[in-house]
Amino acid sequence: MSSKIRLPVQRSASPRCSSVLVIYTGGTIGMIRNENNELVPKPNEFYKRIRSFPQLHDASHDDLPANTLLLPFVQDQPNRIRYRILEYDPLLDSSNIGVPEWVQIAQNIHDAHDHFQGFVVLHGTDTLAYTASALSFMLEGLKQPVIFTGSQIPIFETRTDGRDNLVSALILAGNYDIPEVCVFFNAQLFRGNRTIKVSCDSFEAFGSPNVAPLATMGVNVEINEGLVRRAASEEPFRVQAKMDERVGLLRLFPTISGDLVRATLEKLNGVVLMTYGAGNIPSNKEDFIGALREASERGVLILNVTQCSGGTVSQMYETSHPLREIGVISGHDMTAEAALAKLSYVLGKEDWDLGMKRRMLQRNLRGEMTENV
Repeated sequence: MSSKIRLPVQRSASPRCSSVLVIYTGGTIGMIRNENNELVPKPNEFYKRIRSFPQLHDASHDDLPANTLLLPFVQDQPNRIRYRILEYDPLLDSSNIGVPEWVQIAQNIHDAHDHFQGFVVLHGTDTLAYTASALSFMLEGLKQPVIFTGSQIPIFETRTDGRDNLVSALILAGNYDIPEVCVFFNAQLFRGNRTIKVSCDSFEAFGSPNVAPLATMGVNVEINEGLVRRAASEEPFRVQAKMDERVGLLRLFPTISGDLVRATLEKLNGVVLMTYGAGNIPSNKEDFIGALREASERGVLILNVTQCSGGTVSQMYETSHPLREIGVISGHDMTAEAALAKLSYVLGKEDWDLGMKRRMLQRNLRGEMTENV
């Protein structure tokens, strides 16, 4: 994949038209069946097939530039949506997406920023919450919607969630002032860094356990204006491309040992410690606590989040007391995905000293956590 894209100014097909860039990274949404009836990605097919669906393209506008489509008229929406598809080569399985691909997506959005009103990223579901969380931090001063979506069944199947997800994401990206990185699935728009994958076989594949949806698509589009975050108007839009890859997740379990913790943390700069319940650990395991203390003393940043799908870590139980003494940082009600991305982002800030990094981890930067809960 090239690091930059050059895009012409997207002139409206009508006076009431918004332009949206669709970044197709891969995933189930664009797969087709091969001769063995297996679902596989196929390069250079997505745009051609989308163009033939009357729900996704107005065929009376076949004179548009290459890879550009026009969504049919949608009742009660102020603007028609004209969208351009940028397909990655090669197409990516989401299991293979990491920091280099996060940077690529962020850079594509940055390069196209002045030409489009919004962005839709088509992404496989397995690591979608990680990528959306990472992009929420990397895109600093964001002032346009960036909406991740995908599907459980390919968009070209007769029965699919893909068409509704794509159409709704396009409508939201092109018509509404929601300048956040979001995830859209099954009629709901979530803040990206509050999202977790909750099912591998339901159309309700994602949830946001600690924050309500930013928008709901029913007969009407309902925007939860009180939740939408907006960057200060004077803050420039830029990409923080430096992300520290030496971060990890450490989930507690009853037989965990100090040796395992030492081996895990030996080469890490930061770790998300997934503790029991409201932030509890086995306080009677001296070797385990000692391994955490050793890591903290040599500068490893340890961020505490709960293993539970909802709720927050707190200091109400005696079994969480050793973590405070060690210097473990409370992640409040962050998801593990958001906590990992935030660690990677904060540790990547080379102009911040360790004290600043600790302070920024405790601050709500992108709506990823509720402070003082």
